Amino acid sequence: MPTGAEKAVLFLLSLDEEIARPIVSELGEADLRKLRAVASTMREVPAGAMEETWREFLDRSRSAVAVPRGGLPYLRRLSTAALGEARTNEVFEDGVMSPFTRLEHAPPDAVAGLLNREPPQMAAAILTRLEPGAAAAILMSMAPERQVAVVEHVSRLTELPAKVLEDVARALVEELPTADANTLVSIDGVARAAAMLNAAGTAAASILKDFETADAALASRVRQAMFTFDDFRFVEPRTMREIVRDVPSEKLVLALKGAAPEVAEAIFAGLSARAAELIRDDMEVLGKVRRADIEAARREVVEVALRLESEGRVDLGREKD
Repeated sequence: MPTGAEKAVLFLLSLDEEIARPIVSELGEADLRKLRAVASTMREVPAGAMEETWREFLDRSRSAVAVPRGGLPYLRRLSTAALGEARTNEVFEDGVMSPFTRLEHAPPDAVAGLLNREPPQMAAAILTRLEPGAAAAILMSMAPERQVAVVEHVSRLTELPAKVLEDVARALVEELPTADANTLVSIDGVARAAAMLNAAGTAAASILKDFETADAALASRVRQAMFTFDDFRFVEPRTMREIVRDVPSEKLVLALKGAAPEVAEAIFAGLSARAAELIRDDMEVLGKVRRADIEAARREVVEVALRLESEGRVDLGREKD
C-alpha cells in the first residue's frame, strides 16, 4: 500500500492544475521535497493502490478526479505556477537527481573507472539514469569487453529497485536522494541501450557485433530500436517530406555531404524538385567541412525524425514492441 507521501503525489497528479495550484502554494519546502522524492521515482502504480487512494480522496472530498498525468514534470510545473521559477529551482535542483547530474558532468573516464569496480548490472543501472550522450561517453571509456557486458545488462532491464541506484550513487558521489527502498522504477532497457549506442556514433557497430555474439536475439531488438542517418534509406518519400519540413536547408546540405547514394536518394525523394535543385547547388559549392560538423548535422536530422515519430506525425517503419 502507498505511503502518505505517495498518496499525496497521487492526489496532486489526479487534480486539474487550477485546483492543484493553490494546494501546492500552501505546502512548505520540506513537504515539496518529500513529494519530489516520490514523484521522481514513481513510474507505475499498482491498481489496488490507486483505487485505495481514490476511495480515500472521494470519501473526503466527493469530487471527480482526472487521470494522473505524468509525475515529476507536472509537479514541477504546478510548483512554478504557485511559487515562482526561482523558488521552484531551489527546491527541485537540490536533491534527488543531483548525484546523477554530477555524474553527467564529471570526466567520463573518471566515472568509468568508478563503475569498473561495480558489477556490470550496477554499472548498467547507473547509465540508464543518465542522459544518453553522457552515458555513451562513459561507456566508450570502458574496455571493449566491459562495454558489451554493460550494454547487454542495460538491454535486459525492465525495472529496478530504487535502492540499487541509491547504493551505487552513494559510493560514487556520496550524496543520496531520499527514496523508498521498495519503490520500483520502470526501465525500458532496450530503448535505453539503443539511445546509448546511437549516441556512441561509429563505435556502436563494434559493440553491436560483439553483443550479437553474446545474445543474437536481444541484440537484434536493440538494433531494431536504433535509428541512424543511414536508416533514412528505408524511409518512404511521404514520411521524408514531413521530416525535411522541420530541418533547416543548411543542415540538410551538411548532412548530405558524403552520404551514401541510397540515403541521399531517399532524402531527395522527400524534397520538391526546386528544393532538391537548390540543395544540390549548395552542396556543389560547399567547401571542406569538418567531419564533426557533418555528424552533428546528421544527428540533428535523426533527432527531428525521432521527435516527429514520438509525436505520432510520422512512421519510420520500425517495429514496435
